[in-house]
Amino acid sequence: MIQKTFSIIKPDGVKRNLIGKIISLLEDGGLKIINVKMKQLTENEVKVFYSAHAEKHFFTDLVDYMISGPVLLMVLEGENAILKNREIMGATNPRQALNGTVRNLYASSIEENTIHGSDSFESASIEIDWFEKITS
Repeated sequence: MIQKTFSIIKPDGVKRNLIGKIISLLEDGGLKIINVKMKQLTENEVKVFYSAHAEKHFFTDLVDYMISGPVLLMVLEGENAILKNREIMGATNPRQALNGTVRNLYASSIEENTIHGSDSFESASIEIDWFEKITS
């Protein structure tokens, strides 16, 4: 089934010039970028995006990290795109990520794990709507 999903190359990935390498992994994995925008997120945009984590101990650090530099926001499309993107990204903790995944190759820590991707059809829909709102 052809699906759309949402992904972000986070500030550490942008700062370390990994955009091309990460996009190559996504495209080689069968995903197509159908919308993309480089953006410096505001504190409010990040708080809205990660609102599900607002009560967690790491929320403030997450917000600070996500506003520390520009990010690359992407809408991806492909066969089973949500699951495919999750597989290409690898586990949240780079120490647990499979060889060859984005996080295995490029993430420096669980906090700076280089990439975000929607984890379900529902979150992909919400996150794509958020992307369209902040970039229109």
